Amino acid sequence: MHHRRPARRAAGDGTGRIRPELLPLANSLLAMDRPLSGLAWLDRRKGNPGSTADLLQRLGRGDIELTHEAFHSVQPWRAAAHLRELLMTCGILPAIDKQICSFERWLIGHLADTPDPDHAQVIRRFATWEVLPRLRTRAERKPITPAARRHVADQVKQATAFLDWLAERDHTLATCGQTGIDAWHAEHNEYARNTIRSFLLWCSASKLTRPFRLPPVQISRATPMPQTERLELIGRLLTDPSLPLRARVSGSIVLLYARPLSRVIRLTLNDITRAEQQTLLRLGEPPSPVPEPLAELLFCRRSCISPSRASASPLRRSTRCHTIVVVSRLTGG
Repeated sequence: MHHRRPARRAAGDGTGRIRPELLPLANSLLAMDRPLSGLAWLDRRKGNPGSTADLLQRLGRGDIELTHEAFHSVQPWRAAAHLRELLMTCGILPAIDKQICSFERWLIGHLADTPDPDHAQVIRRFATWEVLPRLRTRAERKPITPAARRHVADQVKQATAFLDWLAERDHTLATCGQTGIDAWHAEHNEYARNTIRSFLLWCSASKLTRPFRLPPVQISRATPMPQTERLELIGRLLTDPSLPLRARVSGSIVLLYARPLSRVIRLTLNDITRAEQQTLLRLGEPPSPVPEPLAELLFCRRSCISPSRASASPLRRSTRCHTIVVVSRLTGG
């Protein structure tokens, strides 16, 4: 029972009582299956500004409003993001996709770092009325991926760079027409041209610019790997013990099932199953059968990971980055 006192004190309002709105969070902390881990979480960086206990106490006193907007500026952002997720889990804050939360926090900093107030106003409108609605609509169908969040951030950064490019030439959106659009496209690479497209279409629809036509989207496609080279590489991945096991497993799945590496590295232990003496891998529905010896490699990889992490991604971020580099070099991706 001794773990109850710190939990109540952390979520208290300074008078010994728990702020009524925080009761679901306090009850969740008190009902933890492993109270010692809860105490360790509450004691993390205890006594320092921005510690878990400090954030909870500020919530209890009402110094931090119980709104998503308030959490955008709370530091340190990692601790604030974790606490925000707990508040959503307890039903205290409305549930929002965590990648949208991350993008909104990043956007505030980006706008603050934009020196021209007119540019910042345009970017804020673009993000509010174009980018965020698209993200929220997508989140209703499935969770937003970190890659999707980075892509919309790139759209905002590219839009900001475009406004700066106009200003350097003594132009604004109002004076930008076909000549300016053509000049910008001529000076920038394919990724920049494709990334800016959403912003330019929004500007045109909002009548912020003169009429213009965008060039068609150009998508470069990699040359397919010859079948003989593909088979040789699969053989190496399946049999070469000098390669990292993670890279062997990931690369084999990429080559055998034609799945993007970004999807493969997010597979979890729960995606590997056995049914009727057949190993199955959930790349979609229904799960795909896995031939030997890849099945053996999968279970070797599985045995290296604690069962408690079965629903989590089996690769830490640093390991994912290393795996991406190794497999990309091997497969030519």
